[in-house]
Amino acid sequence: MSVEDNKESRHKARQQKVKEQVDAKVAAAQEEKGLLLIITGNGKGKSTSGFGTIARAVGHNKKAAVAQFIKGTWANGERNLLEKLGVEFHVMATGFTWETQNKAADTEAAQKVWQECKRLLTDESIDVILFDELTYMVSYGYIDLDEVVEALSNRPKMQSVIITGRGAHRTLIEMADTVSEVKNVKHAFESGVKALQGVDW
Repeated sequence: MSVEDNKESRHKARQQKVKEQVDAKVAAAQEEKGLLLIITGNGKGKSTSGFGTIARAVGHNKKAAVAQFIKGTWANGERNLLEKLGVEFHVMATGFTWETQNKAADTEAAQKVWQECKRLLTDESIDVILFDELTYMVSYGYIDLDEVVEALSNRPKMQSVIITGRGAHRTLIEMADTVSEVKNVKHAFESGVKALQGVDW
């Protein structure tokens, strides 16, 4: 057997093992339920990932909804597109908390959106919901953690929820089915580069 044939044979054997492991996991995964996904961490891309999942759901003719906390005072490319496709949006629209510097007003705005979130979490017709930047609302005490946990726990069985934002509470992480942490390696803004429409927002 030549060196190349030997390499090819070893490669096939490795890939066969990988295939067997993947096939076994697929065969074992028989439970069907909606998922709770959390995308957290200090890196850029958490909301983008959440919106990507909403777009995927809509592409499969699923009904989706979005609630955005913190952001919302400027044009939003994702909203511009997804609302045209029937995605329901609820936006806090106060901007960042360091801009308003008014806890009472921010709490009121957060609670207004949260009431819509609770309604969405009882609607069996909605397949996927994105709660963009909800982690901050819990951290700042604008929305009660226990209330969030209760609403998530009692949602329809096949409804999936995506929560984004830095510093996700450990209780939410523990109850989630999938947790991804986005790491910040490098960001253009830190080098003085202005945020780019269509890429950053």
